[in-house]
Amino acid sequence: MATSKSRWYALAALALSTLAIGLDTTILSVALPTLSRDLHASTGDLQWFTNAYLLVLAAVLLPAGMLGDRFGRKKLLLGALFVFGAASAACAWADSTGQLIAARTVLGLGAAVLMPLSGAVLTVLFDDKDRSRALSVWLTASALGIPLGPLLGGWLLDNFWWGSVFLINVPLVAVALLAVTLWVPESHGDRTRRFDPLGVLLSAAGLVAVTYGIIEAGDRGWGDARSLSTLIGGVVLLLAFVGWQRRNKTPLVDLGLFRSRAFTGGAVLATVASFAMLGLLFALPQYFSAVGGQDAFGSGLRLLPVIGGLLIGARTAEKVAARIGNRLVIAGGLALMTAAMVVGSLTDTSSGYGFVAVWITAAGIGLGFTLPPSMDAALGALTPERSGVGNGLLQAMRQVGGAIGVAVLGTVLSGAYRDDLPAAAPPVARESAATGVAATAHDPGLLHAVQSAFTHGMDVSLLVSAAIAAAGAILALFLLPGRTPDAPVEGERRVLAESGL
Repeated sequence: MATSKSRWYALAALALSTLAIGLDTTILSVALPTLSRDLHASTGDLQWFTNAYLLVLAAVLLPAGMLGDRFGRKKLLLGALFVFGAASAACAWADSTGQLIAARTVLGLGAAVLMPLSGAVLTVLFDDKDRSRALSVWLTASALGIPLGPLLGGWLLDNFWWGSVFLINVPLVAVALLAVTLWVPESHGDRTRRFDPLGVLLSAAGLVAVTYGIIEAGDRGWGDARSLSTLIGGVVLLLAFVGWQRRNKTPLVDLGLFRSRAFTGGAVLATVASFAMLGLLFALPQYFSAVGGQDAFGSGLRLLPVIGGLLIGARTAEKVAARIGNRLVIAGGLALMTAAMVVGSLTDTSSGYGFVAVWITAAGIGLGFTLPPSMDAALGALTPERSGVGNGLLQAMRQVGGAIGVAVLGTVLSGAYRDDLPAAAPPVARESAATGVAATAHDPGLLHAVQSAFTHGMDVSLLVSAAIAAAGAILALFLLPGRTPDAPVEGERRVLAESGL
């Protein structure tokens, strides 16, 4: 019993750290108008508040996993938590745009270490029986940040100064530091591996270029020369990285991982689920605001059915997968996401919240059937020696997939919105639904046209998400193996058990 309690206490510590990261993902969006006013931030500055964080995250995920394997995951987790907490405080008290961008950069560094290493620790703490449940808790903690970010951010901005939206991380980090110190055991991967500086350079440069190119394409359009050249350059660098990894005797990433159907299938399908859902969660808050007239707090409240569905789906999937295996559960989850988004594409300006709540709950249940089992399949195929690097690779794929989802689906939404606007709409209305609503508030006819155009754009983006999820459902049947796990990870668990953990 003591062993079980220690492991679940450790999980609570790791969940707190991912909750802080999840909150930070969405809470900033609420504060952008205030930051624009108080720090005199330009549109470019506002973009860099987000992009600086994302680019560092993309660059550091893979080497962070390798460093944790080599030098000790607990040590790096504690260091990353301290960095994340200190950077959050620095964000709160920044008095210029440059200081805030620098602090957000350091914040991304802390998050990039926390994400792969917390997952790697779960791989060796929990056996096949409990790992799916542990992953559900860990992923749900991160997902909770999506609606809680706007809820907490809106309340804090109504009652305190803008820096409070960053300080919310500090108590979470303080509790996580104490809990990791007490209950997370030290664990290593292969400590004999040599450092791969060229691999780190190529992977970091490639992931940064791909992520930046996607972000820019989302803003400038997919026909923009600079965006496309950056994106293509990033792909070339990643291909060079793969070529170097195949020749290098001590590679940063063991490409042999992809010979495992469980790891490949789990990683690809987790990325597909992240693509579809992040695109959905990008559109919904704007819909609640532009069409429903909700503030940030109200929008966050209306996203809670997604999380409720995720909790229900994850708990149910855990029981069903024990009987029929991950393959059918994941395929079913993606099929349910497909159906939910197809129904969601029928949303119009007259749709009540009850209709929306039903289909977003179904989408959340589908996500619960998809994401934890996909990651469970991938992580279950990792040996303890490669769990850090393997988890870093898995998280990097999910992050880039999510960035692609937001950029692609955001571009689809924006294009369909602009195409559906009437010619009488003022030019400022074409920038976004928010500016369109503000510009036409005095004219009920044009306001309804702007709201209808946005809803049309959201519906089109939901159909694209549905197509991606449907393709994932088909892929799940071919990519994933049956119920036999590819690789046990019992060696290090036995050592942990002998130490009382």
